Amino acid sequence: MFESKYSKVLTVILVIVIIAIIGLLGFLGYDYYQNYSVTKDTSDFVDNFQGDITGEEPTDNGQVATPNENTSNPFDQIKDAEQSSSNASQKKMYKGFGVLGTMEIPATNFKYPVLEKVTKKSIETAVAFLYGNGLNQPGNSVIIGHNYRNGLFFSNNKKLNIGDKIFITDNAGNKVSYTIYNKFETTPEDTSFYQRDTGGKPEVTLSTCTDDSSARLIICARAE
Repeated sequence: MFESKYSKVLTVILVIVIIAIIGLLGFLGYDYYQNYSVTKDTSDFVDNFQGDITGEEPTDNGQVATPNENTSNPFDQIKDAEQSSSNASQKKMYKGFGVLGTMEIPATNFKYPVLEKVTKKSIETAVAFLYGNGLNQPGNSVIIGHNYRNGLFFSNNKKLNIGDKIFITDNAGNKVSYTIYNKFETTPEDTSFYQRDTGGKPEVTLSTCTDDSSARLIICARAE
């Protein structure tokens, strides 16, 4: 009688353990798939973004030259030029958000678009521009991103070191190399480093939470 009850208890425990293991494997599988999907989407966007910018040769006046088999009609040429100018000035979008450019950090295999506005949804999608004159412009540009401690967004910023490179491509097609020169932690309320003197040169600041979310990890880099 006792052995029968003991056997039933062991069976129940075994079933619970199996269900827990299946649930854990399912969670890990979903997390891996989500990470892979986000990383692939952002990497593809960065690669295509750069390809769109550099894939065609500019003319002497800075406009993109488009092939035209029939160049004898001046009205066709005007139409083609207007279409080219319209395409060049069209705002680039990523998952419904306006894009200011892209960022690459080789040391952490980071490839993400930089979204133009910080909202709850935008920083759940990529990293976003918070403060400054604009990407690759003189002065300091602050870009923020989540640290989910799973490799996404700025989760790997803690692995960055002084001397590592950051590459930013803006919507005008300018790709600028930045070198990290400072790394520190501060309080979530501290914004004193936003308006620092850059000597008229472009700088970029990456801001994210520490792993325990108690502070902010700040990465400062200047254009070469």
